[in-house]
Amino acid sequence: MAKPILPRPDAPKPSADTARFERAATLKSDVFSTIDRGVWRSGAAELPAIRRDLTTARWWAVPLAWHFGRREREALARTSGIRGVPMLHAAGDGVIIRGFIEGLPFQMAKPHAQARLFSDAKRLLAEMRRAGVCHNDLAKEPNWLVTPDGLAAVTDFQLASVHRRRGRLFRLLAHEDLRHLLKHKRKYCPEAITAGELRILKRKSLPSRIWLMTGKKVYKLITRDILGVRDREGGGLRLHREAPRMEALAATLPGVTGAAIVGYPYRRKGVGLYAFIESDAASAADIAAGLKARDPAAPPELIQIVPRLPRRADGTVMTDVLSLIATNQIDLLSPLIATALGEKAAIERIVEGRLNVTDRSIKGV
Repeated sequence: MAKPILPRPDAPKPSADTARFERAATLKSDVFSTIDRGVWRSGAAELPAIRRDLTTARWWAVPLAWHFGRREREALARTSGIRGVPMLHAAGDGVIIRGFIEGLPFQMAKPHAQARLFSDAKRLLAEMRRAGVCHNDLAKEPNWLVTPDGLAAVTDFQLASVHRRRGRLFRLLAHEDLRHLLKHKRKYCPEAITAGELRILKRKSLPSRIWLMTGKKVYKLITRDILGVRDREGGGLRLHREAPRMEALAATLPGVTGAAIVGYPYRRKGVGLYAFIESDAASAADIAAGLKARDPAAPPELIQIVPRLPRRADGTVMTDVLSLIATNQIDLLSPLIATALGEKAAIERIVEGRLNVTDRSIKGV
């Protein structure tokens, strides 16, 4: 018989008082929930926190939203207190409040040659495994964070599973969590991959192979094409279908030397479009009129004219930086600026003139 997994006796108990959360900014809004960032009041302390509000789910998505919420709540209750996992502060009435872990997702941090980070990530998975929790969504780089001290953290436990025995299913899912971590390690830190890790990478489980051939295609059809939910930015169909077209059109308008369009939380539509237009002559009204004349879709809700867009050495626009600015996560910019000091002045000017003023209570750089 499979060995039972006992709950951690030191795991903190969550509160049922969700009213102690104070919202500072909305990070994401989709058909399943709204994600807010703010503070959790615990006595005299104010702790950075995240609130997932399931009560904002579309009526037809409520059963699935609450199913995901239950999985997240149960997984966080089991893993709270593990370094690198958000603390579950409170849960109840369709609201889940967890700790905020400062850090950048892998696709922004690009943790090349950080062997210590991936060693810590393996430690984190081992502790989650001892708690009987499998994440089941670690193939996505946004679910992995690099903290300011160079350690690993994970987020988004909506697909996580809690196991009470170390049975075959648990071992398969734990193996897949590790294999997905090693895929990221192979991408960013291949020099530290061991022979044993290479063998794990080659050993894809049967459920995983079946999922890739069948379920994943259905999942993408439903979430991307029907529900309009995307893994990385949380944007809908408008961000991923209309924004690239309008971005290309904007770059051809008179006086425009560059354009970038990202998403930001927009409560009436879920996701709004925020356009950063590089120009010394055009106005926001000019850009809106030009796009209306050439494209049937509604122009971006926010259009910010900037003297210069921040760019990398290869000339590509730093859309990761612009996304943080558009969502007012200014305090997370420091690591990105540190690796692109030549663009600091351009970034600071954009920050000073940002237009998403509804959530300006999170301040930073």
